[in-house]
Amino acid sequence: MLAYTYISKGNFKLQEKPLPKIEDSRDAIVRVTLGSICTSDLHIKHGSVPRAVPGITIGHEMVGIVEQIGADVTTVKPGDRVTVNVETFCGKCFFCQKGFVNNCTDPNGGWALGCRFDGGQAEYVRVPYADSGLNRIPDTVSDEQALFVGDVLATGFWAARISEITEDDTVLIIGAGPTGICTLLCAMLKNPKRIIVCEKSPERIQFVREHYPDVLITEPEKCKKFVLEHSDHGGADVVLEVAGSDDSFHLAWECARPNAIVTVVALYDKPQLLPLPNMYGKNLTFKTGGVDGCDCAEILHLIEEGKIDTTPLITHRFPLNEIEEAYRIFENKLDGVIKVAITKVHPVI
Repeated sequence: MLAYTYISKGNFKLQEKPLPKIEDSRDAIVRVTLGSICTSDLHIKHGSVPRAVPGITIGHEMVGIVEQIGADVTTVKPGDRVTVNVETFCGKCFFCQKGFVNNCTDPNGGWALGCRFDGGQAEYVRVPYADSGLNRIPDTVSDEQALFVGDVLATGFWAARISEITEDDTVLIIGAGPTGICTLLCAMLKNPKRIIVCEKSPERIQFVREHYPDVLITEPEKCKKFVLEHSDHGGADVVLEVAGSDDSFHLAWECARPNAIVTVVALYDKPQLLPLPNMYGKNLTFKTGGVDGCDCAEILHLIEEGKIDTTPLITHRFPLNEIEEAYRIFENKLDGVIKVAITKVHPVI
């Protein structure tokens, strides 16, 4: 089968690989029907994920059809359409029992798919702990509607959940890339008093204006003043940092009111400075980390009810055998790209 493979820093390559096999009684084999490229894949390419293993197949955002299951898998069967969770988790350890599945104590727990073992930018993928890692897609939900459930939408849902958003809050979301938009969609479910999005890309600003007209928009250089003018208590009650740059990290705590919650969703390419003397007295609560992706069933239900729709994020579509062009466009932010859908291999005529 074709599989997009991490060779070395800065080097991915489309290769032929053997079909995956059941290795454990809790595994499932999924035929990938639709996948996507995530910014985290670029972090692997840039060498910012030290635990990523050269030789693995990239990709952790996909949907597909179950082809085969291990003897101990009970929640899915061959033929089921499923979302694949970015997190691998046993469901039984201390952290899993508390919903902190990103910190599952299994050796392959947390973000391992497409990082420490083969992922889904391929024709087939093996999913360990299939009972927790796969969710059946409702018949009325399309593959494109479900595509982001296991990763970027789960991240936005988790971020909104841990940020403790209330209906009285002014919420600032820094960054309107794919994760930022998914975070926005999930923050909107909380019905806060107002949401402000900070973004510098004209294309992304236009996207937010077109699809979410009730959301206020500002640019980074105007953000602090704008937030002060559009908040009730000297800054945002909740800040979600989704952009992942040095400036955006600094902006996040600067725009927060005293005693606010600052949730850092972004993954950075280098360490960030936490200037404690400068923020002394603001009494901020920081929440950071990788997504605890255990809300996928609830997210699918919300999609089925029409309360979340991420399909506008899919701006480009490429077959797997043209994935290198898809990466070129996504990595360089060309042609107004937001998210790329990777479809099955197209035959070469």
